[in-house]
Amino acid sequence: MQITIKGTIIPLTPAIESYVHKKIGALEKFLKQFKPATVEARVEVGKTTEHHHKGNVFRAEVNLHLPKQLLRAEYSAGDLYAAIDLVHDELKRQIIARKNKLVKRRTHTGSDRKGVVE
Repeated sequence: MQITIKGTIIPLTPAIESYVHKKIGALEKFLKQFKPATVEARVEVGKTTEHHHKGNVFRAEVNLHLPKQLLRAEYSAGDLYAAIDLVHDELKRQIIARKNKLVKRRTHTGSDRKGVVE
C-alpha cells in the first residue's frame, strides 16, 4: 500500500509520519485480496484553523483508494494522535463491512442455485 501524507497548518514531523504509517499501514492486513500496488492511502493531518480561542482542534482525513472503490474517513479531536486513531477505527469498520457485504452476496447467490435442476 502506498501512503501519501500531507500536513495542513502544522509541519510534518518524523513522529507524526511514523505514527500515520503505523496506524494506516496496519489496515493492510484487512486488504490482502488486493495487490499492494493497487491500494493507495492519501492522508491529510493538521489543524482545522489557527483561530480557535479554546485550544487546538486537530483533524485527520484519509481517502483509501481501492480498485473500483473509495473509502473515506475524517475526524477532528483535541489531540492529533486521537484523530488519527479515530480515522483508523472508522476505516477498519468500513473495510470489514465491505468484506462482509461481498461474502454475503457470494454465499447468497450460490445458495439460490442449489434447488435448480438444469
